[in-house]
Amino acid sequence: MGALKIGLLLSTPPSHPSVQTVASLSSEAISQGADVYLYCIDEGVKNLRDPRYTELVGRGMKLFVCAYGCQQHGVSTDQLDPRISLCGLVVLSNIVNGCDRFLAFT
Repeated sequence: MGALKIGLLLSTPPSHPSVQTVASLSSEAISQGADVYLYCIDEGVKNLRDPRYTELVGRGMKLFVCAYGCQQHGVSTDQLDPRISLCGLVVLSNIVNGCDRFLAFT
């Protein structure tokens, strides 16, 4: 049996407590050997360059960010870390369907 796959959805801005909760949960899951998939949507795209998340990407978290959300909220995607994927809702659907557990922080 492979590693546990955990999917997370984050739609809150950087000032919201869920941002830290998602970072802590992701860190612990990675430490336990889980595969973590985070999709940022709506105001969650404003967390694109948050150091907590870039550090988690370096530890293996897969970070997906809504391209349309970035456009709508004026979030620059210039010189984006190539390990971060800009994508649409089809990817979110695949995360929901492909993970063992899925949590939404909205």
